[in-house]
Amino acid sequence: MINNVYRLKSPKLFDKVYTEIDINSDIIARPTYLSICKADQRYYQGERESEILDEKLPMALIHEGIGKIIKDNSYEFKPGDNVIFIPNNPTDSDEYISSNYLKSSKFKGSSEDGFTSDLISFKKDRILKLPDNFNLETSAFLELVSVAIHGINKFKKIAHNKKDVLGVWGDGNMGFIVSLLLKNIFPDSKIIVFGKHFENLNRFSFVDEVYKINEIPENLAIDHGFECVGSAASQKAINQIINLSNPEATISLFGVSEYPVSINTRLILEKGLIFFGISRSEREDFIEVINLLNAKPEIISYLNNLITEVIEVRSLKDLTNAFEKDYKNSFGKTVLKWMI
Repeated sequence: MINNVYRLKSPKLFDKVYTEIDINSDIIARPTYLSICKADQRYYQGERESEILDEKLPMALIHEGIGKIIKDNSYEFKPGDNVIFIPNNPTDSDEYISSNYLKSSKFKGSSEDGFTSDLISFKKDRILKLPDNFNLETSAFLELVSVAIHGINKFKKIAHNKKDVLGVWGDGNMGFIVSLLLKNIFPDSKIIVFGKHFENLNRFSFVDEVYKINEIPENLAIDHGFECVGSAASQKAINQIINLSNPEATISLFGVSEYPVSINTRLILEKGLIFFGISRSEREDFIEVINLLNAKPEIISYLNNLITEVIEVRSLKDLTNAFEKDYKNSFGKTVLKWMI
């Protein structure tokens, strides 16, 4: 079957190509709502190193999305079912390493085509049915929520039991989601968010305290820290977390930086701090997200507030305009209603 795929050919230039889709695949689905991520923007804006762009492009972008079942050869879903797409595509397994960290795994919109196409074929374990009561626009970026859940689960395994004060650095989308989940998963902990933009910090009404990073009270200390800043600014954030952390704290790194950052290793050693990184997620994380949102629908209400724009995409021009609009937003998620 002929399929249309909409690939980024070079920075800021999308192109339509024709490919074959195997009608005997486990499942064929059509995208309905997609969400733009910062990683997509780095490709679109040409903000990755030229060698990486040459290696990756042309490639269909976007790894956050949902769709409808068109055909199911596995007989687990019905045509028309709303499903969430799992972008990680493992080709191997390991007894000790999660598949989202295996070098052999493929990832939509990074090492293989993302979701900007008419139809997508999936293995049956790469999709999950969405509950009927879930907001479809918000469900478009539940992949990002699954990454936060994955990181918090790692934190549970590694961190010691003193969790009186948890600090989150970053007043953007990931900081919002991580602090929202922390407040629901650890209701007895004090959640403090540190950021640069007062207008963004005002949105964190569900946490206990917020501070601008240059207005932190003296003697404030945290038991564990979560870095959700990324880019070059992560250097200052990580070092501030190190300074404010109590001994033997854990520091979870969610932010992505294209370049190495310098951190205070002397103080890390003196305090016995534990660092660990978070990247992507797996099927069990998506399942946990769905179960958590079913049990606590008020979380969805907060996540709805992240949506800044819903843009109908009927052409490549619409897709380009959506990326341009999204780039100007300092906070929130741009959702694409996929209608090509």
